[in-house]
Amino acid sequence: MSAIIYHNPRCTKSRLTLGILEEKGIDFQVIKYLDDTPSAEELKALLSQLKLDARSLMRTHEAPYKANNLEDKTLSEADLIQAMVDYPILIERPIVKTDKGTVIGRPPENVLAII
Repeated sequence: MSAIIYHNPRCTKSRLTLGILEEKGIDFQVIKYLDDTPSAEELKALLSQLKLDARSLMRTHEAPYKANNLEDKTLSEADLIQAMVDYPILIERPIVKTDKGTVIGRPPENVLAII
């Protein structure tokens, strides 16, 4: 089995999730999404796999969320996805994808369902 983890090394939950993958002997690819931001199309695919809307994947307490008035309920899915492309810190983390599914590692143990 292999996995992809959208990872922020500064995030405790992300590091703990990565640790679970290592402990279980899973081969994985790390995408440091703050440096290698997913495209709008990639985010749409992840949202579909997670069965979430864009707002549900956003970290609403981050400064760019407030600074760009992203709480505005009239914003479209495309607007919110573009905001995550422009400000990747807004993307909830970590996201782990395997052949068995895609989850957000909050809590980190969520990853156990797909490995």
